[in-house]
Amino acid sequence: MKYFIIAGEASGDLHGSNLIKALKRKDATTEIVCWGGDLMENAGGRLLQHYRDISFMGFIEVIFHLRTILRAISNCKKQIEVEKPDALILIDYPGFNFRIAEWAKKKEIIVNYYISPQLWAWKENRIKKVKRDIDKMFVILPFEKDFYKKYDYEVEFVGHPLLDVTENYVENMNFKKQYQLDNRPIIALLPGSRKQEIQNMLAIMLTLVNKFPLYQFIIAAAPAQSLDFYQNIILPLQRKSVKVIQNQTYDILNHAHAALVTSGTATLETALFNVPQVVCYKGSSISFAIAKRLVKIKYISLVNLIIDKPLVKELIQNELTVNNLENEFIKILDDKNRSVLFSEYKLLKQKLGGEGASDRTAELIMR
Repeated sequence: MKYFIIAGEASGDLHGSNLIKALKRKDATTEIVCWGGDLMENAGGRLLQHYRDISFMGFIEVIFHLRTILRAISNCKKQIEVEKPDALILIDYPGFNFRIAEWAKKKEIIVNYYISPQLWAWKENRIKKVKRDIDKMFVILPFEKDFYKKYDYEVEFVGHPLLDVTENYVENMNFKKQYQLDNRPIIALLPGSRKQEIQNMLAIMLTLVNKFPLYQFIIAAAPAQSLDFYQNIILPLQRKSVKVIQNQTYDILNHAHAALVTSGTATLETALFNVPQVVCYKGSSISFAIAKRLVKIKYISLVNLIIDKPLVKELIQNELTVNNLENEFIKILDDKNRSVLFSEYKLLKQKLGGEGASDRTAELIMR
């Protein structure tokens, strides 16, 4: 079998890489061509396009880069026609992937969608496109099956693939020595994977460094960005003591005492490593104003959405100030607050459906 997989951001690259491994475990002759990142390529996919060149966040930012996006969609269609896959596997990234799905369906190409777009948050009307263009949808959040059932569309709940990733993590016993870390508790800074969000979030996260000298701060750098990019943000702020470590997010979280995390998949990864966190998000004022009118959810972090209450503090847009961040950071250092959080994290894991998401999805796709 030959599959063409499309992922457009770091989380999609992670989940795509594990799906590729699962597909190849079940059939060693499986051929994978993909749009994604380094992880998918290392897992055995033949990479045609890296996500770093097509990943944009926010309404205004997408408009500014519309020509680039449309050109990428056109190139992707041409590549699918050349490669002639037995099926497509689309991973999240709805603005791009829905266009590909509509085109592919007309070409009578089988379309699998792994990790549902967040239609329950906004653009619920896209359900018509899902029912029309997607042969099978594989969802990873427990409440998504009921959401689609409302619209008479049967989906497969396969569990969350991050459970496999974190459960299979092998500790690097030399981590502290390798990166010349001292014995102070580690604070993990996860400012996101896109340049725009890193620029928005990292500067304010770094304001805590000089205020809490009893802790050492480490930036979990995204693989798609250069180390120079991070240094250009750090140096003007005179935070030379901050370490920047690339491609070692799980090692950092495994040793972290607490974390400041940009909203996204990283909030769930942080919870699965039992690390208390403050969730941060700040976008362009215009994009945020538009989103506020359209988005219908109570929370922006996956942790709070899944457990359906404000378990971790979310500092969004104007709430993300130096004072607020410092106050919330102090709270997650408190032993009593941490104890409550740890017990709730256990419930979170139970709701995610158990291990084996990638294998279950691979099996269903191959059928």
